[in-house]
Amino acid sequence: MTTRVTTQDIADALGLSRNTVSKALNNTGVLSDSTREKILKKAIEMGYRQFSYSTVLEDLKKQEFLPKDIATTKEIALFTTKFLGDSHFSSTMLDNFQREISEMGYSLSIHRILKEELKEKRLPNSFDPSRTSGIICYEVFDYTYSQMICSLDIPVLFVDSPVVGLNEPLKADRLYMDNTSGIYSVIQEMVRRGKTQFGFVGEILHCQSFWERYMAFKNALFLLNQPYIDEYCMIENNKLVEDPSTEQYREYLFNCFQKLQKLPEVLICVNDFIALDTIQVLNELGFSIPKDLYICGFDDSPESKIVTPTLTTIHIHTQIMGFSAVHLLMSRIKNPTLNYRTIYTETSLIYRKSTDN
Repeated sequence: MTTRVTTQDIADALGLSRNTVSKALNNTGVLSDSTREKILKKAIEMGYRQFSYSTVLEDLKKQEFLPKDIATTKEIALFTTKFLGDSHFSSTMLDNFQREISEMGYSLSIHRILKEELKEKRLPNSFDPSRTSGIICYEVFDYTYSQMICSLDIPVLFVDSPVVGLNEPLKADRLYMDNTSGIYSVIQEMVRRGKTQFGFVGEILHCQSFWERYMAFKNALFLLNQPYIDEYCMIENNKLVEDPSTEQYREYLFNCFQKLQKLPEVLICVNDFIALDTIQVLNELGFSIPKDLYICGFDDSPESKIVTPTLTTIHIHTQIMGFSAVHLLMSRIKNPTLNYRTIYTETSLIYRKSTDN
């Protein structure tokens, strides 16, 4: 059995660091063209096949050193509109996903959908449908663009999705985290502690998961006989701003909080980053967490553990999301006629100091 070539093997052969080799193979970071080309040539020479972006092979097909069977490598395309930072749960989930599909003989190519491509409903220039066995979409929340992807006659999996609502269902499988149970639990616990004034923060039509978290918030209040208070629910952003910057969104929150005669007792935030923005704005206004109010986030990002106070949040189990993504997409590739499926994976509520725990 042939030993699988790793990034460390390539690094050792060239006398470079593993991090430098990884940057070349994954098309990330800053490298000189000569260094990147040297690494790619050595990788192909040694039989490495898990390239992470499609243009590598397209650029190198014409080179003499390219083995003939490389061109037949099976490829999964990742479409995303965002930079996938290490602090987001997606980086760990996709790492698990890539590891699993590589064991099955697939490579993962990453295609960033630019704003003009999204607006004009164009596929990324780097994407080659003839090489692609399946597509995984992450942070692709434009409904009409998502429909276009689903029309390619290639198996598609959405990890989170546009708000489905009254639109025609997407012809694709969908994978979500459990957006409900943790929110029910934290509100039930806060009611047990005597809290009765609840608010919600986050742009609820951004994606399906945000919408589900908001509906879980409303349903929990209803089931626990608690009032829903409109002014405590900051569920939009600045008018005419489609994709607000951090500064713009904090300005929106600042204006919302300034208008309040009284603070809510508990705020549920749609994710940890919105919770961090909220804490920052409240600190600027002279309020203290958890003395003046409690805050809960969602994601259990690394930042949630180091912010002051540490953030009560809902943990997403990235490993099972990665495995579930592999199962959904590979089974769809094997049997394209399956009925479309929606799967939710477990989440866990973690109490920390932002709710006085």
